[in-house]
Parts: sequence; C-alpha cells; structure tokens
Amino acid sequence: MDVKDDVVWHSTRVTQTERDQLCLQEPMTIWLTGLSGAGKSTLAFALEKIFVESGRSAFVLDGDNLRHGLCKDLGFSTEDRSENIRRIAEVARLMNEAGVMVMVACISPCSEQREQARSILGEERFLEVYLSTPLSVCESLDPKGLYRKARAGLIPDFTGVSAPYEVPVAPALILDASEKTVAECLGEILSKVAVK
Repeated sequence: MDVKDDVVWHSTRVTQTERDQLCLQEPMTIWLTGLSGAGKSTLAFALEKIFVESGRSAFVLDGDNLRHGLCKDLGFSTEDRSENIRRIAEVARLMNEAGVMVMVACISPCSEQREQARSILGEERFLEVYLSTPLSVCESLDPKGLYRKARAGLIPDFTGVSAPYEVPVAPALILDASEKTVAECLGEILSKVAVK
C-alpha cells in the first residue's frame, strides 16, 4: 500500500488574496539561473535587501546555502540535480503562498529542471532571469576557486567545464553582469515585479 493513500491535504481558512493584501505584494519567485560566478547570488541578496527595506517580506534560497541543509544529501548527478531543483521549487512555492517574495539563486543547468520549477510554482509566479555572463568572465573572476578545481579534474560534472548548461529558450530577462552594473540589473528585474 502506498503511504500517500493515508496522507490527507488540510486546507487553510486564509485565502491567498488575504495573504497578498497583508504583505502588500503579489509574491512570486525570481529564479536566477546561469553559470557559477555569473552574479546570481549577488543580485538575489541585493533584491532581498531592497524588498525588506521597502517593508516587504522577502527571502533568498541560495543553491550553495541549501546544500548545507535541505539538500545536503544530494550530489551533482542529473537525478540529484533534478531533486535539488524540485525541493527548492517546492519550498519557494510554500513561501510564495505565505506571502513572501522569493529569490532563487541556483545554476539549474537543465531546461527540463527549470520547467519543472515553473510547473511547481505556476507560470504567474515564476520569473526566470538568465544571467548570460560569459564563461570566460565567470572563470576569470572564479570567486570560489571552483573553476580552477574543475579544470584540474578535482570537481567532476562541473557546469560549464565538464557538464553542460542549457541556455533558457524564453526567459523573462537576459542580463550579462559583465556588461551591466548591479544597479542596472536590479532595475531591470524590479521593472518586471508587481508591487502594490
């Protein structure tokens, strides 16, 4: 017998409209995707600060941070990456339902995984932002020293070096952080976000 047969969904007595009005925003998930070092975390945490300083509830789900807890049991195989994205999207969905604006900073290299996240969150709450910062720039910055390790063969399945990155087909925004300032990138992202 499947354990799911014994699990019952309990509905809330608070409507989504009531939550959204309380939070003064239409919560959504800004999904920042791109290579390691492309600027995802920088923009995510800057957006969080902007939202909080304007009195709005916001939170960053950073790919690296989540691998210290929620996803620490996962590796970097295709299957584990898919499960990693599924978990992140499910948490983001719950946070959106609670009225929180969520920024996800995660490489999420496969189109199929990002589409899975979009499906979980819902089209109206999923804002895909592709940081198209070129590999050469990301590798020259190498803030965590990961590219150096990957080139030395110390990190297998490293996106952009020994594992592919599938460029989004139709993201809401394409930003090259090597050509735009952080402020310019933030302005373009915020122009896509509905606030009351």
